[in-house]
Amino acid sequence: MLKTIRLILLLGILTAASISIASGVQAANSRIDVLEVKGVINPVVASYIDRGIKQAEEANAVACIIQLDTPGGLDTSMRDIVQDIVNAEVPVVVYVSPSGARSASAGVFITMAAHVAAMAPNTNMGAAHPVAIGEGGEVQMSEEMAEKVVNDAAAYIRSIAEAHGRNMEWAEKAVRESVSATEQEALKLNVIDLVAADLDSLISQLDGWQVTMLDGRVITLNTQGATTNPSPMSNIEGFLLAISDPNIAVVLLSLAVLGITTEIFNPGLIFPGVFGGICAFLASYSLGFLPVNYAAIALLVLAGGLFVAEFFTASFGIFTGGGIASLVIGLLILFSGRPTLFQPDPWVIPTIAAVLGSITAFIIYKVVRSHRQQATTGREELRGKVATVRVALKPEGQVFYKGELWTAILDQGEAQPGEEVVITKTDGLKLRVNKKSKD
Repeated sequence: MLKTIRLILLLGILTAASISIASGVQAANSRIDVLEVKGVINPVVASYIDRGIKQAEEANAVACIIQLDTPGGLDTSMRDIVQDIVNAEVPVVVYVSPSGARSASAGVFITMAAHVAAMAPNTNMGAAHPVAIGEGGEVQMSEEMAEKVVNDAAAYIRSIAEAHGRNMEWAEKAVRESVSATEQEALKLNVIDLVAADLDSLISQLDGWQVTMLDGRVITLNTQGATTNPSPMSNIEGFLLAISDPNIAVVLLSLAVLGITTEIFNPGLIFPGVFGGICAFLASYSLGFLPVNYAAIALLVLAGGLFVAEFFTASFGIFTGGGIASLVIGLLILFSGRPTLFQPDPWVIPTIAAVLGSITAFIIYKVVRSHRQQATTGREELRGKVATVRVALKPEGQVFYKGELWTAILDQGEAQPGEEVVITKTDGLKLRVNKKSKD
């Protein structure tokens, strides 16, 4: 009897432990990772999404939600993101939010690639016509080449839409005709799967939703009671994303020119040179993500060269004026001809040009002025100073100046001890003097 009781107790303990472990595993896995993408689609964003999806996979998360608000971006980065979503081992939900957000151009492909596509009220998506960017701006492609590019993009988005049972005809029109749709229109057209007012509403609607993964597995989402796990960009990713902005790229370039020029004007200060060098490298990194005009880069280099030339040549500001003009023109055409999302704000360049022009002009003015000032040390400092005669000048004698006796030669006449004379120049260890005129 005692053995039976012990056996029952042991079974009860094991059962309770099993339930506890199972509950613990379910609780640990009942997590939804949330990524947030706001801005241009570029390599930094692609790397961030790749990392976020992998973390969700490692944690065996219920789903990975990407909150998206983008005007579009680079085709290569968009395709990297689409590949990450399609090949993900956890369901990926793309949620165009918050209200007022958009999923344009490259964002359309990303949204259509999601296992579940959702939009918040008062949002829109569309206008996915491809634009080719070259060194001089938007490239005017030949009719044949333009047709190839558009056909490629159209086939790509049709394939993505078909894989998830979405409206392939509308997707193709978004590429060929740049059509757009509101969240309600997109829902009626079977472009997206649902509309949710906020993240909580989205998670609630996802409960019980079935998605088909790339390998054919059908997963039923169990989001009830799941906890959200925000997965923001790391500090490094946030920093790299910030400097990839056209506004920041322009500022970095300007600071690089200013810092390096200041160091050349004042060798040995160290800090301006180091700071300018760092800004130059960061600007190079930033411009690597942006389609820039290389003629503009050449003008910015010319501006730096003209500023340096001012230091070595007495041009009375001509080189400075040319440098400022070259700087302004270079900044103005740096992103000329690019789509709006690759251009800095209109106020940025005039502000930077005015500030840098003023600072550079002030520095050059001070440097030139200091070079032209009378020396304040050594024998050159003596000219124009007043000395007192100690030994009569007939015409040679001695004068006293600042605690020192000097042999002096009077240019005309004689001077008696106690009289004041003006030093005109130095001749070796002797001074040439004139009598001080009486007021």
